[in-house]
Amino acid sequence: MGTRGPVPKRIEERLGHLSSADKEAVERVPVVGDVAVPDADEAWHPIAKRWFASLADSGQSQFYEPSDWATACYLAEAMSRNLHAGQRFSAQLFAAVMSGMSNLLVTEGDRRRVRMELERQPADETPHLASVTPIDRYGDL
Repeated sequence: MGTRGPVPKRIEERLGHLSSADKEAVERVPVVGDVAVPDADEAWHPIAKRWFASLADSGQSQFYEPSDWATACYLAEAMSRNLHAGQRFSAQLFAAVMSGMSNLLVTEGDRRRVRMELERQPADETPHLASVTPIDRYGDL
């Protein structure tokens, strides 16, 4: 889980060497199969539909599991009900929706807290892969 407090700097903005906390191992769990993105409910408020659709286009959604998409559906439903309420807009419900969005790593700050950085490439450009120097040429550099 991420840390509390101020949003950490991006990796390239940090000075000095990476600490052991930056290098700690991550437990990886293999999962088979693709995750289907559910359709937005036509009854949702247009803002809730637009938010839900934006998740599928966002980089962090590549890590979403079916339970994350179910959470997003629930948040979109709560958002929609709050937006349809008109003058009776609930600040408490709004806070709960924003908290749920944070758990889905919706904002830049949320992603940095869990040490995730997205680097969007233009659609017509392939991602830049890091170059690797062969070990036998290491002394020549």
